[in-house]
Amino acid sequence: MKIFTNPNYKLLTVFLFLFLGTTSCQNKTNKVDQKETQPNIIYIYVDQMSANMMSCAGNTYLKTPALDYIANNGIRFTRAYTTNPVCSPARVSMMTGRFPSYFKDDKGKEVRENMASMKIPIVSQEVTNTTIASYLKKANYELYFGGKEHLPESLTPKALGFNNFSDDERSELVNKAADIIKEKHEKPYFMVVSLINPHDICYMALRKKATSENDSILLKRAKVELATLDEAMQIPEGVSEEDFYMNYCPPLPKNFEPQIDEPLAVKALINARPFRKNAREHFTENDWKHHRYAYHRLTEVMDNEVQVLLDALKSSGQEENTLVIFSSDHGDMSASHRMEHKSTLYEESANIPFMAMWKGHIPAGRVNEVDLISNGLDLLPTVCDYANIDGVSDVRGKSLKPLFEGEDVEWRETLGVESEIGKMVVDKNGLKYMRYDLEGVEEQLLNLKLDPFEMTHFTTDPKFKDDLERLRNIYNTAWFK
Repeated sequence: MKIFTNPNYKLLTVFLFLFLGTTSCQNKTNKVDQKETQPNIIYIYVDQMSANMMSCAGNTYLKTPALDYIANNGIRFTRAYTTNPVCSPARVSMMTGRFPSYFKDDKGKEVRENMASMKIPIVSQEVTNTTIASYLKKANYELYFGGKEHLPESLTPKALGFNNFSDDERSELVNKAADIIKEKHEKPYFMVVSLINPHDICYMALRKKATSENDSILLKRAKVELATLDEAMQIPEGVSEEDFYMNYCPPLPKNFEPQIDEPLAVKALINARPFRKNAREHFTENDWKHHRYAYHRLTEVMDNEVQVLLDALKSSGQEENTLVIFSSDHGDMSASHRMEHKSTLYEESANIPFMAMWKGHIPAGRVNEVDLISNGLDLLPTVCDYANIDGVSDVRGKSLKPLFEGEDVEWRETLGVESEIGKMVVDKNGLKYMRYDLEGVEEQLLNLKLDPFEMTHFTTDPKFKDDLERLRNIYNTAWFK
């Protein structure tokens, strides 16, 4: 007992109490600070939307106030690309941060199209440990996924540990997501809201020439899709057909006709599905205009759904604690080169929207027209960066955080994109080196500055001989060895 009566020990006891108490408080403060610097993250991922399908991108044939709000309060990238312009492969990239061709199907072939992607066997432990879900779980995030999946069994949200809160892909999905947003969360969350539209546009050409058994099955199951498409195609009441096609429909695109020296691979892609071939050969100009009109209306349907999410963020008071990222798996040809659907390396199909908003952290109203972005490679390291954890799958993926926040950083000068008919390297100066391999090897060099609508190519132009050789080398060494 004497120890407590000694004044020196009393002083020591008080000192230890104050020191330990301060340390304990400091630890709690650090935990609070960490939580505050880990935002909620919502990734809105839509299907079949090209980069120019927003009013904030200068498209006057539709109104997208929700998407414009994200752009006006954050950053919009104009040179963002999918890893592969078709549904399932692009979604494999979203989950893994890797090119789809990193994986092999059940026959050992590169995954570069939908059917092969759905046949990816059980993935390796290395992949399992480096998915977007795996990293964010380590960062103490709650994981939510709702909407379209289109993923092989080993990479489904359920398999990776997401709370799969909705199988709907439309209004029910966003209403359930809104309820989650409004809840009180002890931990930060990462939520994927995977919306289907404007993908319903796919059924316009399909139902005109559904010749295969698989196409017939698709149509039988597509009651909601067809009803939504029919509503989008409806001519406004009191408007004559002549007035509709003249004044209501978007005009035919400047690259309506096929490319000069169109690659055999592109022709083969079209001819492989009768409905695509029928659209190219038999759609009238008014058919194509109607297709474009419906595509724009379906995009507006999706924008209305995004508005529900934004309203929930505002009403819950969580807007300034939440990073919102918006993108698409791929685009739609929308009458360019007399094509609809996707899977090509043309800009309409491969160039996708990419925007981010976090009030107070990402400067508002900026447009980045320079830097090459891959939503498939860059999403994973980006959300991990914001979650305060290092996330690496493909080392060529880069965190977009410095670009979001306006830092002056060195960025990639080229970007790889692949498809079922070939692969390409996009250059920061607007050059595109394409190597098609569906019908033998075909090379093309395109120049978006001289020919933004990709109506011709510069492969044999002596002025671009050095560029051709440079990009050919980059293709072989940096992107597709």
